[in-house]
Amino acid sequence: MVNKPYILVVEDDKIIRRFITAALSAQEYKYIETDMGNEAVALSMSNNPDLVILDLGLPDIDGIEVISKIREWSKVPIIIVSARENERQKVEALDKGADDYLTKPFGIGELLARIRVSLRHSRMNNVQEKEMSFFKVKNLFIDFEKRRVVVDGRDIHLTPIEYKIMALLCRYSGKVLTHNFIINEIWGSVLGNETQSLRVFMANLRRKLEKDPTQPEYIYTEVGVGYRLVDE
Repeated sequence: MVNKPYILVVEDDKIIRRFITAALSAQEYKYIETDMGNEAVALSMSNNPDLVILDLGLPDIDGIEVISKIREWSKVPIIIVSARENERQKVEALDKGADDYLTKPFGIGELLARIRVSLRHSRMNNVQEKEMSFFKVKNLFIDFEKRRVVVDGRDIHLTPIEYKIMALLCRYSGKVLTHNFIINEIWGSVLGNETQSLRVFMANLRRKLEKDPTQPEYIYTEVGVGYRLVDE
């Protein structure tokens, strides 16, 4: 019998929490729930969940603080579900270590899809912390040993920086990467000119990979936040 993932749900709105837990039960996920941030930190330590669904607006401490405390010792995937639409707060949550961000109201189908992606990415990291030898999604194939990028059977030439960005997106496929995170990984600093350079490189990548760059299949823009490579 396959062990189903164990999920910690942290949400102070009873209706939304019931909505989420009912969906988890329908998928036969095991779960534990709380409406308090401090209790969420304690439960994450004592129960070692496979994933955390976290609201930011909690009665005792802010969800951002919950993320920081959990990240002191755990790499458990954290999906934010919040009514906060401010881009700065989204970036802050992701920079602190959240893996994904859903703005309320959201569809349960979308939440379940994000859960599947986060769990799959977590399992991949647990199986191998080493570099991937290849990556494949839809009609995109990358052979990291040969540094070969293929889309729809066509070899695509990438510049060294474009390739580094692509490899980074593949390593975290399905996860939103903030502008700051990508810039730090590629250039080692966060400066205004690097932000503009990143936009240029991403536009070039889309022109090379996408059939229609205005309706991307592979690289999605999270407006004001960063980029995400499709995972399924």
